[in-house]
Amino acid sequence: MPSLLIRNIGTLVQAETAPRPFVAGAAMQELPVLENAYLLAEAGRIAAFGPMAQCPERADEVVDAAGRMLFPSWCDSHTHLVFAASREAEFVDRIKGLSYEEIARRGGGILNSARRLRETPQEELLQSAYGRLLEIQGFGSGAVEIKSGYGLDVESELKMLRVIRKLQSLTDMPVRATFLGAHALPPEYRDNREGYIRLIIDEMLPRIAAEGLADYIDAFCEKGFFTVGETARLIEAGARYGLKAKVHTNQFNCLGGIQACVERGALSVDHLEVVNDEEVEVLKRGNTMPTLLPSAPFFIGGHYQPARRLIDAGLPVALATDYNPGTTPSGRMQFVLSLACIKCRMTPEEAINAATLNGARAMELENTHGSVAIGKAASFFLTRPIPSVAYLPYAFGADLVEQAFINGKRVADKR
Repeated sequence: MPSLLIRNIGTLVQAETAPRPFVAGAAMQELPVLENAYLLAEAGRIAAFGPMAQCPERADEVVDAAGRMLFPSWCDSHTHLVFAASREAEFVDRIKGLSYEEIARRGGGILNSARRLRETPQEELLQSAYGRLLEIQGFGSGAVEIKSGYGLDVESELKMLRVIRKLQSLTDMPVRATFLGAHALPPEYRDNREGYIRLIIDEMLPRIAAEGLADYIDAFCEKGFFTVGETARLIEAGARYGLKAKVHTNQFNCLGGIQACVERGALSVDHLEVVNDEEVEVLKRGNTMPTLLPSAPFFIGGHYQPARRLIDAGLPVALATDYNPGTTPSGRMQFVLSLACIKCRMTPEEAINAATLNGARAMELENTHGSVAIGKAASFFLTRPIPSVAYLPYAFGADLVEQAFINGKRVADKR
Protein backbone atom coordinates (compact mmCIF):
# COMPACT_ATOMS: atom_id res chain seq x y z
CA MET A 1 0.00 0.00 0.00
CA PRO A 2 1.47 3.38 -0.97
CA SER A 3 2.57 5.80 1.75
CA LEU A 4 0.67 9.07 2.15
CA LEU A 5 2.05 12.37 3.43
CA ILE A 6 -0.23 15.26 4.40
CA ARG A 7 1.81 18.48 4.57
CA ASN A 8 1.05 21.96 5.88
CA ILE A 9 -1.85 21.00 8.12
CA GLY A 10 -3.04 24.19 9.79
CA THR A 11 -4.42 22.35 12.87
CA LEU A 12 -4.08 18.62 13.52
CA VAL A 13 -7.03 17.81 15.81
CA GLN A 14 -7.16 15.03 18.41
CA ALA A 15 -3.40 14.45 18.14
CA GLU A 16 -2.43 12.02 20.90
CA THR A 17 1.06 11.06 21.95
CA ALA A 18 -0.34 9.07 24.89
CA PRO A 19 -3.59 7.58 23.54
CA ARG A 20 -6.61 7.58 25.84
CA PRO A 21 -9.29 4.86 25.69
CA PHE A 22 -12.04 7.46 26.18
CA VAL A 23 -12.61 10.78 27.93
CA ALA A 24 -15.11 11.62 30.67
CA GLY A 25 -16.32 14.56 32.69
CA ALA A 26 -14.08 17.61 32.69
CA ALA A 27 -11.53 15.80 30.52
CA MET A 28 -13.99 16.00 27.62
CA GLN A 29 -13.01 19.68 27.36
CA GLU A 30 -9.45 18.66 26.56
CA LEU A 31 -8.87 18.39 22.82
CA PRO A 32 -5.17 17.98 21.95
CA VAL A 33 -4.19 19.86 18.79
CA LEU A 34 -0.97 20.51 16.92
CA GLU A 35 -0.52 23.59 14.76
CA ASN A 36 1.40 23.72 11.45
CA ALA A 37 1.82 19.96 11.25
CA TYR A 38 2.29 16.96 8.97
CA LEU A 39 0.95 13.40 9.06
CA LEU A 40 2.55 10.33 7.47
CA ALA A 41 0.57 7.16 6.77
CA GLU A 42 2.14 3.84 5.84
CA ALA A 43 0.34 0.53 5.20
CA GLY A 44 -2.96 2.15 6.15
CA ARG A 45 -1.74 3.22 9.60
CA ILE A 46 -0.48 6.46 11.07
CA ALA A 47 3.30 6.13 11.01
CA ALA A 48 4.28 9.62 12.21
CA PHE A 49 3.01 13.13 12.79
CA GLY A 50 4.53 16.28 14.17
CA PRO A 51 5.51 19.88 13.41
CA MET A 52 6.27 20.82 9.81
CA ALA A 53 9.89 21.47 10.79
CA GLN A 54 10.24 17.67 11.12
CA CYS A 55 8.23 16.76 8.01
CA PRO A 56 9.65 13.96 5.83
CA GLU A 57 10.72 15.00 2.36
CA ARG A 58 8.82 12.44 0.32
CA ALA A 59 6.16 9.74 0.18
CA ASP A 60 4.34 7.85 -2.56
CA GLU A 61 1.49 10.37 -2.41
CA VAL A 62 1.80 13.90 -1.06
CA VAL A 63 -1.17 16.13 -0.24
CA ASP A 64 -0.71 19.80 0.58
CA ALA A 65 -3.35 20.69 3.18
CA ALA A 66 -2.60 24.39 2.62
CA GLY A 67 -3.49 25.30 6.19
CA ARG A 68 -6.68 23.24 6.40
CA MET A 69 -7.63 21.34 9.54
CA LEU A 70 -7.31 17.56 9.85
CA PHE A 71 -9.71 15.61 12.08
CA PRO A 72 -9.81 11.88 12.81
CA SER A 73 -12.80 10.27 11.13
CA TRP A 74 -16.10 10.31 12.95
CA CYS A 75 -17.00 7.06 14.70
CA ASP A 76 -20.75 6.63 14.28
CA SER A 77 -21.75 4.02 16.85
CA HIS A 78 -25.53 3.89 16.31
CA THR A 79 -27.21 3.63 12.88
CA HIS A 80 -29.98 1.75 11.06
CA LEU A 81 -28.34 2.11 7.66
CA VAL A 82 -30.05 -0.92 6.05
CA PHE A 83 -33.67 -0.17 5.20
CA ALA A 84 -36.02 -0.62 2.28
CA ALA A 85 -37.77 2.72 1.89
CA SER A 86 -38.08 6.25 3.22
CA ARG A 87 -40.99 7.30 5.48
CA GLU A 88 -41.74 10.88 4.50
CA ALA A 89 -45.50 10.28 4.84
CA GLU A 90 -44.97 9.91 8.58
CA PHE A 91 -42.96 13.13 8.53
CA VAL A 92 -46.08 14.84 7.20
CA ASP A 93 -48.25 13.06 9.80
CA ARG A 94 -46.12 14.52 12.58
CA ILE A 95 -46.43 17.98 11.05
CA LYS A 96 -50.20 17.48 11.25
CA GLY A 97 -49.95 16.65 14.95
CA LEU A 98 -49.62 12.88 15.29
CA SER A 99 -47.12 11.63 17.88
CA TYR A 100 -44.49 8.91 17.42
CA GLU A 101 -46.64 6.55 19.51
CA GLU A 102 -49.82 7.34 17.53
CA ILE A 103 -48.07 6.69 14.23
CA ALA A 104 -46.78 3.37 15.57
CA ARG A 105 -50.26 2.30 16.72
CA ARG A 106 -51.57 2.96 13.20
CA GLY A 107 -49.03 0.51 11.74
CA GLY A 108 -46.42 3.12 10.91
CA GLY A 109 -42.98 3.55 12.39
CA ILE A 110 -40.86 0.44 12.76
CA LEU A 111 -43.65 -1.86 11.54
CA ASN A 112 -43.91 0.18 8.33
CA SER A 113 -40.19 -0.35 7.70
CA ALA A 114 -40.49 -4.04 8.57
CA ARG A 115 -43.33 -4.58 6.13
CA ARG A 116 -41.37 -3.01 3.29
CA LEU A 117 -38.10 -4.72 4.16
CA ARG A 118 -39.67 -8.18 4.14
CA GLU A 119 -40.77 -7.55 0.56
CA THR A 120 -37.41 -6.22 -0.66
CA PRO A 121 -34.79 -8.54 -2.19
CA GLN A 122 -31.44 -8.75 -0.42
CA GLU A 123 -29.50 -7.38 -3.39
CA GLU A 124 -31.72 -4.30 -3.56
CA LEU A 125 -31.20 -3.69 0.16
CA LEU A 126 -27.46 -4.04 -0.33
CA GLN A 127 -27.31 -1.52 -3.16
CA SER A 128 -29.26 1.15 -1.29
CA ALA A 129 -27.32 0.59 1.95
CA TYR A 130 -24.00 0.75 0.11
CA GLY A 131 -25.01 4.12 -1.30
CA ARG A 132 -25.66 5.37 2.23
CA LEU A 133 -22.33 3.96 3.37
CA LEU A 134 -20.53 5.95 0.67
CA GLU A 135 -22.57 9.00 1.66
CA ILE A 136 -21.47 8.90 5.31
CA GLN A 137 -17.86 8.35 4.25
CA GLY A 138 -18.13 11.61 2.34
CA PHE A 139 -19.45 13.25 5.52
CA GLY A 140 -16.26 12.16 7.33
CA SER A 141 -17.32 8.94 9.07
CA GLY A 142 -14.66 6.25 9.16
CA ALA A 143 -16.26 3.62 11.42
CA VAL A 144 -19.92 2.69 11.78
CA GLU A 145 -22.31 0.40 13.63
CA ILE A 146 -25.37 -0.86 11.72
CA LYS A 147 -28.38 -2.57 13.27
CA SER A 148 -30.93 -5.05 12.01
CA GLY A 149 -34.44 -4.67 13.43
CA TYR A 150 -36.59 -3.96 10.37
CA GLY A 151 -37.15 -7.64 9.63
CA LEU A 152 -38.85 -8.92 12.79
CA ASP A 153 -38.97 -12.50 11.55
CA VAL A 154 -36.22 -15.08 11.29
CA GLU A 155 -35.44 -14.88 7.58
CA SER A 156 -35.77 -11.10 7.31
CA GLU A 157 -33.51 -10.42 10.29
CA LEU A 158 -30.94 -12.81 8.83
CA LYS A 159 -31.32 -11.05 5.47
CA MET A 160 -30.49 -7.70 7.06
CA LEU A 161 -27.47 -9.05 8.90
CA ARG A 162 -26.19 -10.72 5.73
CA VAL A 163 -26.42 -7.35 3.98
CA ILE A 164 -24.37 -5.79 6.78
CA ARG A 165 -21.79 -8.58 6.45
CA LYS A 166 -21.57 -7.93 2.71
CA LEU A 167 -21.07 -4.22 3.39
CA GLN A 168 -18.12 -5.17 5.61
CA SER A 169 -16.49 -6.78 2.57
CA LEU A 170 -17.13 -3.76 0.33
CA THR A 171 -15.39 -1.13 2.46
CA ASP A 172 -12.15 -0.62 4.34
CA MET A 173 -13.94 1.10 7.22
CA PRO A 174 -14.91 -1.00 10.24
CA VAL A 175 -18.59 -1.95 10.18
CA ARG A 176 -20.00 -3.35 13.42
CA ALA A 177 -23.21 -5.41 13.18
CA THR A 178 -25.88 -5.34 15.87
CA PHE A 179 -28.83 -7.74 16.06
CA LEU A 180 -31.99 -5.79 16.96
CA GLY A 181 -34.71 -8.41 16.61
CA ALA A 182 -36.40 -6.81 19.63
CA HIS A 183 -37.06 -3.51 17.84
CA ALA A 184 -40.85 -3.87 17.88
CA LEU A 185 -43.43 -6.62 18.30
CA PRO A 186 -44.43 -7.87 14.82
CA PRO A 187 -48.18 -7.95 14.03
CA GLU A 188 -48.29 -11.75 13.93
CA TYR A 189 -47.14 -11.83 17.57
CA ARG A 190 -49.33 -8.97 18.81
CA ASP A 191 -51.11 -11.34 21.21
CA ASN A 192 -48.11 -13.54 21.95
CA ARG A 193 -45.25 -11.48 23.39
CA GLU A 194 -43.61 -14.51 24.98
CA GLY A 195 -43.75 -16.36 21.67
CA TYR A 196 -41.74 -13.62 19.97
CA ILE A 197 -39.18 -13.45 22.76
CA ARG A 198 -38.77 -17.23 22.46
CA LEU A 199 -38.41 -16.89 18.68
CA ILE A 200 -35.55 -14.42 19.17
CA ILE A 201 -33.82 -16.53 21.81
CA ASP A 202 -34.45 -20.03 20.47
CA GLU A 203 -34.33 -19.53 16.69
CA MET A 204 -32.81 -16.20 15.67
CA LEU A 205 -29.83 -16.09 18.01
CA PRO A 206 -28.58 -19.64 17.29
CA ARG A 207 -28.69 -19.07 13.54
CA ILE A 208 -27.04 -15.65 13.81
CA ALA A 209 -24.28 -17.13 15.95
CA ALA A 210 -23.81 -20.09 13.60
CA GLU A 211 -23.19 -17.72 10.67
CA GLY A 212 -21.21 -15.18 12.74
CA LEU A 213 -23.50 -12.38 11.64
CA ALA A 214 -23.50 -10.06 14.65
CA ASP A 215 -21.12 -8.38 17.09
CA TYR A 216 -23.76 -7.03 19.47
CA ILE A 217 -27.37 -7.44 20.60
CA ASP A 218 -29.89 -4.63 21.10
CA ALA A 219 -33.49 -4.13 22.24
CA PHE A 220 -35.85 -1.15 22.27
CA CYS A 221 -36.57 -0.88 25.99
CA GLU A 222 -39.51 1.50 26.08
CA LYS A 223 -43.25 1.68 26.81
CA GLY A 224 -45.14 0.00 24.01
CA PHE A 225 -42.07 -1.93 22.87
CA PHE A 226 -40.03 -4.16 25.22
CA THR A 227 -40.07 -4.19 29.00
CA VAL A 228 -37.06 -4.01 31.29
CA GLY A 229 -37.50 -7.68 32.16
CA GLU A 230 -37.67 -8.71 28.51
CA THR A 231 -34.63 -6.57 27.71
CA ALA A 232 -32.67 -8.20 30.54
CA ARG A 233 -33.56 -11.67 29.22
CA LEU A 234 -32.41 -10.73 25.74
CA ILE A 235 -29.13 -9.25 26.98
CA GLU A 236 -28.44 -12.44 28.92
CA ALA A 237 -29.37 -14.61 25.93
CA GLY A 238 -27.07 -12.62 23.66
CA ALA A 239 -24.24 -12.94 26.16
CA ARG A 240 -24.48 -16.73 25.90
CA TYR A 241 -23.51 -16.32 22.24
CA GLY A 242 -20.76 -13.79 22.92
CA LEU A 243 -22.81 -10.73 21.93
CA LYS A 244 -22.41 -7.66 24.14
CA ALA A 245 -25.36 -5.32 24.52
CA LYS A 246 -25.92 -1.89 22.97
CA VAL A 247 -29.44 -0.96 24.03
CA HIS A 248 -32.06 1.64 23.02
CA THR A 249 -33.45 3.01 26.29
CA ASN A 250 -34.82 6.14 27.96
CA GLN A 251 -36.01 7.70 24.72
CA PHE A 252 -39.36 8.67 26.22
CA ASN A 253 -39.50 7.23 29.75
CA CYS A 254 -37.34 6.19 32.72
CA LEU A 255 -38.28 2.55 33.24
CA GLY A 256 -35.15 1.02 34.76
CA GLY A 257 -33.54 0.11 31.43
CA ILE A 258 -30.28 1.84 32.30
CA GLN A 259 -30.00 -0.11 35.54
CA ALA A 260 -30.65 -3.43 33.78
CA CYS A 261 -28.06 -2.65 31.11
CA VAL A 262 -25.30 -1.46 33.43
CA GLU A 263 -25.81 -4.45 35.76
CA ARG A 264 -25.30 -6.76 32.79
CA GLY A 265 -22.23 -5.00 31.40
CA ALA A 266 -23.78 -3.38 28.35
CA LEU A 267 -21.28 -1.65 26.11
CA SER A 268 -23.58 1.34 25.62
CA VAL A 269 -27.03 2.71 26.41
CA ASP A 270 -28.36 4.83 23.57
CA HIS A 271 -30.88 7.70 23.28
CA LEU A 272 -31.21 8.89 26.93
CA GLU A 273 -33.53 11.80 26.20
CA VAL A 274 -34.78 11.39 29.78
CA VAL A 275 -32.49 10.43 32.68
CA ASN A 276 -33.12 10.66 36.43
CA ASP A 277 -30.74 11.07 39.36
CA GLU A 278 -30.67 7.38 40.23
CA GLU A 279 -29.72 6.48 36.67
CA VAL A 280 -26.86 8.99 36.66
CA GLU A 281 -25.47 7.34 39.79
CA VAL A 282 -25.84 3.89 38.24
CA LEU A 283 -23.95 5.01 35.14
CA LYS A 284 -21.17 6.41 37.34
CA ARG A 285 -20.71 2.99 38.94
CA GLY A 286 -20.51 1.11 35.64
CA ASN A 287 -18.50 1.01 32.41
CA THR A 288 -21.36 1.56 29.99
CA MET A 289 -21.03 4.39 27.45
CA PRO A 290 -23.98 6.83 27.40
CA THR A 291 -24.62 7.48 23.70
CA LEU A 292 -26.67 10.51 22.67
CA LEU A 293 -28.59 10.89 19.40
CA PRO A 294 -29.73 14.54 19.31
CA SER A 295 -30.93 14.45 15.72
CA ALA A 296 -33.79 12.12 16.80
CA PRO A 297 -35.55 14.68 19.04
CA PHE A 298 -34.70 17.34 16.46
CA PHE A 299 -36.61 15.43 13.78
CA ILE A 300 -39.58 14.05 15.74
CA GLY A 301 -39.84 16.77 18.40
CA GLY A 302 -38.97 15.84 21.96
CA HIS A 303 -36.60 16.27 24.84
CA TYR A 304 -32.97 16.81 23.97
CA GLN A 305 -30.52 14.69 25.90
CA PRO A 306 -29.18 16.12 29.20
CA ALA A 307 -25.56 16.04 28.06
CA ARG A 308 -24.52 18.83 30.40
CA ARG A 309 -25.88 16.92 33.40
CA LEU A 310 -24.09 13.70 32.41
CA ILE A 311 -20.73 15.33 31.70
CA ASP A 312 -20.84 17.51 34.81
CA ALA A 313 -21.44 14.32 36.83
CA GLY A 314 -18.10 13.02 35.54
CA LEU A 315 -19.48 10.70 32.88
CA PRO A 316 -18.34 10.19 29.28
CA VAL A 317 -20.82 10.59 26.43
CA ALA A 318 -20.66 9.52 22.80
CA LEU A 319 -22.54 11.06 19.89
CA ALA A 320 -24.04 9.13 16.97
CA THR A 321 -26.38 9.90 14.06
CA ASP A 322 -29.12 7.25 14.51
CA TYR A 323 -29.40 7.30 10.69
CA ASN A 324 -32.76 5.65 9.95
CA PRO A 325 -35.79 6.25 7.70
CA GLY A 326 -38.29 7.21 10.38
CA THR A 327 -36.77 9.41 13.05
CA THR A 328 -33.35 10.51 11.73
CA PRO A 329 -32.98 10.34 7.95
CA SER A 330 -29.44 11.74 8.01
CA GLY A 331 -25.97 10.35 8.52
CA ARG A 332 -24.25 13.72 8.69
CA MET A 333 -22.24 13.77 11.90
CA GLN A 334 -21.27 17.43 11.58
CA PHE A 335 -24.93 18.38 12.07
CA VAL A 336 -25.15 16.07 15.10
CA LEU A 337 -22.28 18.03 16.63
CA SER A 338 -24.12 21.28 15.94
CA LEU A 339 -27.22 19.98 17.71
CA ALA A 340 -25.11 18.71 20.61
CA CYS A 341 -23.69 22.19 21.07
CA ILE A 342 -26.85 24.21 20.41
CA LYS A 343 -29.47 22.02 22.09
CA CYS A 344 -27.52 19.84 24.54
CA ARG A 345 -25.13 22.61 25.66
CA MET A 346 -21.96 20.70 24.88
CA THR A 347 -18.85 22.66 23.99
CA PRO A 348 -17.27 22.06 20.56
CA GLU A 349 -14.38 20.20 22.24
CA GLU A 350 -16.77 17.93 24.12
CA ALA A 351 -18.78 17.23 21.00
CA ILE A 352 -15.68 16.35 18.96
CA ASN A 353 -14.45 14.00 21.69
CA ALA A 354 -17.90 12.41 21.82
CA ALA A 355 -18.03 11.83 18.05
CA THR A 356 -14.49 10.49 17.73
CA LEU A 357 -12.79 8.85 20.71
CA ASN A 358 -15.91 8.03 22.74
CA GLY A 359 -17.75 6.87 19.63
CA ALA A 360 -14.88 4.49 18.94
CA ARG A 361 -15.12 3.22 22.52
CA ALA A 362 -18.83 2.50 22.00
CA MET A 363 -17.81 0.08 19.22
CA GLU A 364 -14.69 -1.32 20.96
CA LEU A 365 -12.50 0.45 18.39
CA GLU A 366 -10.66 2.78 20.75
CA ASN A 367 -7.31 1.07 20.06
CA THR A 368 -7.52 1.71 16.31
CA HIS A 369 -9.83 4.70 15.76
CA GLY A 370 -11.04 7.93 17.28
CA SER A 371 -7.81 9.94 17.40
CA VAL A 372 -4.58 10.67 15.57
CA ALA A 373 -2.01 8.41 17.21
CA ILE A 374 0.91 6.30 16.01
CA GLY A 375 -0.32 2.87 14.94
CA LYS A 376 -3.98 3.81 14.63
CA ALA A 377 -5.85 3.60 11.34
CA ALA A 378 -5.02 6.44 8.95
CA SER A 379 -8.69 7.43 8.77
CA PHE A 380 -9.27 11.17 8.82
CA PHE A 381 -10.65 14.10 6.87
CA LEU A 382 -9.43 17.49 5.77
CA THR A 383 -11.82 20.40 6.13
CA ARG A 384 -12.46 23.30 3.85
CA PRO A 385 -10.63 26.42 5.09
CA ILE A 386 -12.11 27.23 8.53
CA PRO A 387 -10.92 29.67 11.21
CA SER A 388 -11.23 27.48 14.31
CA VAL A 389 -12.32 24.13 15.72
CA ALA A 390 -15.53 25.74 16.99
CA TYR A 391 -16.46 26.75 13.44
CA LEU A 392 -17.20 23.09 12.59
CA PRO A 393 -20.38 22.85 14.75
CA TYR A 394 -21.05 26.59 14.37
CA ALA A 395 -21.55 26.42 10.60
CA PHE A 396 -24.38 23.89 10.80
CA GLY A 397 -25.53 24.39 7.23
CA ALA A 398 -22.18 24.01 5.50
CA ASP A 399 -20.52 20.78 4.40
CA LEU A 400 -17.02 21.39 5.74
CA VAL A 401 -15.50 17.99 4.87
CA GLU A 402 -13.41 18.53 1.74
CA GLN A 403 -11.37 15.32 1.49
CA ALA A 404 -11.85 12.07 3.42
CA PHE A 405 -9.41 9.18 3.80
CA ILE A 406 -9.88 5.68 5.20
CA ASN A 407 -6.83 3.57 5.97
CA GLY A 408 -4.70 6.06 4.04
CA LYS A 409 -6.83 5.90 0.89
CA ARG A 410 -8.91 8.79 -0.37
CA VAL A 411 -12.64 7.99 -0.35
CA ALA A 412 -14.06 11.45 -1.04
CA ASP A 413 -12.75 14.62 -2.66
CA LYS A 414 -15.13 17.57 -2.97
CA ARG A 415 -12.69 20.14 -4.28
